Amino acid sequence: MTNLLMINDIRVSSRRMVREWGFMNNTLAATAYSPSAVHTLLEIDRQGAMTAVQLAQVLGLEKSSVSRMLAKLIKAGELQEVQSPQDARIKQLQLTEQGKICVSRINDHATTQVANALEHLDVSQRRSVARGLSAYARALEACRYGIADAGHDIEIVTGYTPSMIGRITEMHANYYSLHYGFEYFFESKVAAGVAEFAGRLDEKGNRIWLAMHHGRVVGSVVIDGQDLGNNEAHLRWFILDDDCRGSGMGRKLLKEAMDFCDRFGFAAVQLWTFSGLDAARRLYESFGFRLVKEWQGEQWGKTMLEQQFTRLKEDSSQR
Repeated sequence: MTNLLMINDIRVSSRRMVREWGFMNNTLAATAYSPSAVHTLLEIDRQGAMTAVQLAQVLGLEKSSVSRMLAKLIKAGELQEVQSPQDARIKQLQLTEQGKICVSRINDHATTQVANALEHLDVSQRRSVARGLSAYARALEACRYGIADAGHDIEIVTGYTPSMIGRITEMHANYYSLHYGFEYFFESKVAAGVAEFAGRLDEKGNRIWLAMHHGRVVGSVVIDGQDLGNNEAHLRWFILDDDCRGSGMGRKLLKEAMDFCDRFGFAAVQLWTFSGLDAARRLYESFGFRLVKEWQGEQWGKTMLEQQFTRLKEDSSQR
């Protein structure tokens, strides 16, 4: 049974967050709109054109309430109705140019609010907050939908998938910007690297695995069998969306990659990272990777204690 003191602590903290975020007010995020309206604009911006039924499911609101709120946003010029490209009889809602500007202001307000709060925490606490909030949000969602595992409908696919270059880049940029302050240098390096690799994806020894949730890329790992030579593989772009962290999906992706390397017969698998990614390091080591080199470097756009891990063929059984 869950500790009652822990439950009380979480409830108290939740009430504090609700107050500090401004949910006790009639409007939210420095707009003239209600919390449900603000969330509607953000979800349409994130997912693209949506129907009223889809919005009601995402927001957990009654369809009648969503319909009234959408009518107000349309009248205010934030949203417009469009025909679904798949079925002309279905109406979807999408942002107008005015709506995009409004969402930009909401994001600026929220980003500043979060950044200011994180300034009061050290690096370790920031990571704990990011992981803990993501895990708790998934658990609450699982309760709403009555499922045991919020990641149960994630599937792993291999090969090119539309939008994968952008999503892999986005996941890297979001995570490493938040936790390590990486900027455009890092994001552009990831984008260029993934795009270059995509052009070689069908060649021998190269493979990508993608975790997909309802058609959206939420995780990735790549084995590049060409760029190092000497029959060595390069493990690249291992990343999970925040909502997937702690779900076991990272281990599943890495297992697919290592099984491929074993079947292919690579003499070694190499990966380059930096100190501080402790959870990832433990996962790598559970698959036979060993730290072989450390040095101060700037390949990520800022000075970091860089690391090289190696998994030799004879270590592949240590899993």
